[in-house]
Amino acid sequence: MELEELKKVLIEESKAVEGYVIDTRRQIHMYPETKFEEEKTATLIEEELHKIGYETIRTAKTGVIATLEGIKEGKTIALRADTDALNVHEENDIPCKSRYPGKMHACGHDAHVAMLLGAAKIIHKYKNNIEGRVKLIFQPAEEGGGGAAKIVEEGHLDDVDEIFGIHAWRELDSGVIGTRKGPFLASADEFRITITGKGGHAASPNQTFDPTSIMVDIYNAIQKIVSREIDPLEKAVITTPVMKWSDAHNIIPTDAKMEGTFRTFNNGVRDFIIQRITEIVEGYSHAWRCEGKVEFEIDGIFYPPTINHDESVDNVIEILKPLDEVIEADLTMGGEDFAFYLNKTKGAFIALGLYNEEKGIIHPHHHPKFNVDEETLWKGTAVYSMLAFYGIFIQ
Repeated sequence: MELEELKKVLIEESKAVEGYVIDTRRQIHMYPETKFEEEKTATLIEEELHKIGYETIRTAKTGVIATLEGIKEGKTIALRADTDALNVHEENDIPCKSRYPGKMHACGHDAHVAMLLGAAKIIHKYKNNIEGRVKLIFQPAEEGGGGAAKIVEEGHLDDVDEIFGIHAWRELDSGVIGTRKGPFLASADEFRITITGKGGHAASPNQTFDPTSIMVDIYNAIQKIVSREIDPLEKAVITTPVMKWSDAHNIIPTDAKMEGTFRTFNNGVRDFIIQRITEIVEGYSHAWRCEGKVEFEIDGIFYPPTINHDESVDNVIEILKPLDEVIEADLTMGGEDFAFYLNKTKGAFIALGLYNEEKGIIHPHHHPKFNVDEETLWKGTAVYSMLAFYGIFIQ
């Protein structure tokens, strides 16, 4: 089959499996599972892959990998879909609404799994056109668990020449495909600050060492790191949305806690932010006779910046031309553990737009009313399918 003809066939096949992809996405959406608990999801993935004809292995506890051998020697291309949900209570009024209170696929990972399963059908059907190998990676624990890092540690990327991943993207209109060369997503760190003082009655603050008043000063000082100590031409953000203090209006607590995150594309800036947060906590705590403690990488995982490889992006744009024009996506301060793959081998992270005002699909990732435009999922299946034949399309 001629290469351009194969591309057209893959696009038509992706449209043909649209119903399967949508149904599968809805099934996964109803039963969301958070990091390293994706047992039901992993079982569904295994069963579907086995029906198609793949053999599978488990990875990173609840991840699944299937590999398809081509007819000739060539590159090993990996395609990744993340599988985990979030601790968010869904507020959408839809038939496939989450059956698990307090858990929801609020970032589109259900769509990623369904699109890659749809592509798995197509790839297997046209396996005689593959040169090299295709590795399908269904990865757990992207949301804070660093599932990608564990898969790399287990050696599953050692034989991979290039890897590609897709993410449903609220920042692009429905159906638009985007990516960019170089940095795409920021690093992602979390931190926790604990100030320990001396509690007491709110009517007698002079008898206490009030950790809440110190935490307010620390909060304000941390906000000045970006605005007053980092080069304005650098990109960095620090956000501290979690504060846990007293449980009553008339009690000064012994402890006060604050948690936050910071993001940047520059590891030198990252190191500076860690240094300054530490110095601020220590300085203010000592000045007001309290003990201050700051913890970084609370779950033991630091997400580095997601940096696409220029050559891979150029090739993606060329391969996908029959499908659609690939636009340059904007930088985002969101973090992604796909970065661990791109630190190991070449590849690219790709965005598939889902924003659709007419359908009310307008809410950001991690929002209780987040949703995806299911009419665009066939296009994600097509992207996965076409990139599976990357080795023959790029000679």
